[in-house]
Amino acid sequence: MAGGRIVVGVDGSEPSLKALKWAAAQAALTGGPLQAVISWDYPAVWASVMPGVPLQYDPEELSQQILDQAVDATLTPEQAATVTRTVVGANATQALIDAAADADLLVVGDRGYSGFKAAVLGSVSSHVTQHAPCPVVVVRGEVRS
Repeated sequence: MAGGRIVVGVDGSEPSLKALKWAAAQAALTGGPLQAVISWDYPAVWASVMPGVPLQYDPEELSQQILDQAVDATLTPEQAATVTRTVVGANATQALIDAAADADLLVVGDRGYSGFKAAVLGSVSSHVTQHAPCPVVVVRGEVRS
């Protein structure tokens, strides 16, 4: 996998930030490029689960802001400068599978923003592990006892 492209899903949640950090470390080890992907999709109910989101917003612009803030706050300035940042208007699962079409690795957190905190894996991470065209790493958060 030396030098292969790594795609990481980012939605601003704590698990996605852990996945971003892990993916950046892996890209540094392999010398491959890192692409951070965030997606937005209608219906706009998505805004109701995101803290601080105004009622009227441009979903693409908001997604870009979330992605930029996540990358800039999580990675060193040197790492952040090398990340390709991609905003996609599609559901998260499809956006990640499409972005990983010619990637060597797809990295996701074990869950993102949703109302189903009791699930072992989030729906996106579960789906991409089954359908991605490349190997997938699911970065787990803290294990609850």
